[in-house]
Amino acid sequence: MTDKEPTLTESASAAHDAAPADELTGLRSRLAEAEQLAATARDAQLRALAELENVRKRAEREIDSNRKYGTERILGDLLSVADSLDLGLAAASAPAAGAKPIAEGMQLIHKQLLSFFEKHGVKPVDPQGQPFDPQFHEAVSMLPSAEVPANHVLKVMQKGYRLHERLLRPAMVVVASAPANAAAHAPTDAS
Repeated sequence: MTDKEPTLTESASAAHDAAPADELTGLRSRLAEAEQLAATARDAQLRALAELENVRKRAEREIDSNRKYGTERILGDLLSVADSLDLGLAAASAPAAGAKPIAEGMQLIHKQLLSFFEKHGVKPVDPQGQPFDPQFHEAVSMLPSAEVPANHVLKVMQKGYRLHERLLRPAMVVVASAPANAAAHAPTDAS
């Protein structure tokens, strides 16, 4: 053997040193790919967070706008009723104003207001003669009545109103009770 020829041990050692170098190069390459993937994911996450923040701000602006201007259409429809009231007040203050034209004007304004209510889903609760229902009626008193059955609405003091299916205001009513003389003549179970 000469000094110039590698021994079997040296050849094996060189091959062994080359394998870790190749493995190290492969690991560095995979690390670079993973770092690139992580950077891409981080960028996507930051973009998603920014978009989420934009959506939140846009929703806040819409809520604020709805709070300020949500009733704009309804109030615009109500302006015609206010205009009619202004005209009626001007006509009523005229020196030659009579009661009949003023009453007719008020009837027209009332009709216009009821039309406005109907257009926007508001319906009156007018329970005259119906059984008393505490879900829709507020009893202010009870009076004996021979004409109206007991626990029925004798008189409507103030109409109630519903918005679609929801009660806006209960009707204020007087509820009929049995007449006093009917209670005295009622049969008893003591016989």
